[in-house]
Amino acid sequence: MGRFKRICVFCGSAEGADPAFLAAATEVGALLASRGIGLVYGGAKVGLMGAVANAVLAGGAQVMGVIPDRLRTKEVAHDGLTELFVVDSMHARKAMMGHLSDAFIVLPGGWGTMEEMFEVLTWTQLRYHTKPIGLLNVNSYYSHLLAFADHAVGQGLLRPEHRALLLAESTPDALLDALEKAEIPEEPRWITKP
Repeated sequence: MGRFKRICVFCGSAEGADPAFLAAATEVGALLASRGIGLVYGGAKVGLMGAVANAVLAGGAQVMGVIPDRLRTKEVAHDGLTELFVVDSMHARKAMMGHLSDAFIVLPGGWGTMEEMFEVLTWTQLRYHTKPIGLLNVNSYYSHLLAFADHAVGQGLLRPEHRALLLAESTPDALLDALEKAEIPEEPRWITKP
C-alpha cells in the first residue's frame, strides 16, 4: 500500500489549446487508479477535470467530487462519481478537498487552478497541513510560473525552503514518485523583528 489514499487534482474546466493537456489529465487519472489511489477534484464532467475523473473511474478507483451549488450547472457536475459533495462556496470546496486529500497535483488551468494551488501551498508554508504539492509542467505550461517563484526567492519575498514546497515534474510518473518521497520540513518562525 502506498503513502496516499487519495490525491486532489486541481485543473481546468476547459481542455485548453494543447492536446497534450487532455492527454496528461487522462494519463494522471490512469496512473492514480493503477496505484490504487482515489481522486478528489472539483466535481465537473467537462474539460481536464472530466478527463482526469473519467480515467480514474475507468481504472476502477474511487472519485470524490466537490462542487459549489452555484457552479453545478456552469461546470456541469459529473453524475457518475463515487461521491459528489455539493457545498455552499468556493471556500468550503477548497477546505473539503484539502481535508479529503493526502497530496495535491496541479495540471494546466487558469485562475481557479492557480488560486487553489497557491492556497494549499500557503497552508503548507504555515503548517496548517503537511501534504505535498506537485505541479505537472505539461509542455512547459508552468515554466514562467516556476521562473517567477525563483524570482520571488531572489527578491527576498519567498524563502528557498518555501519555494521548495512546490514540486514540479514534466511526466506524471516522475511527479507521483516525487510526491511519494516528499518530506515537509519542520518550519521555524521566519518573521523576526530587526
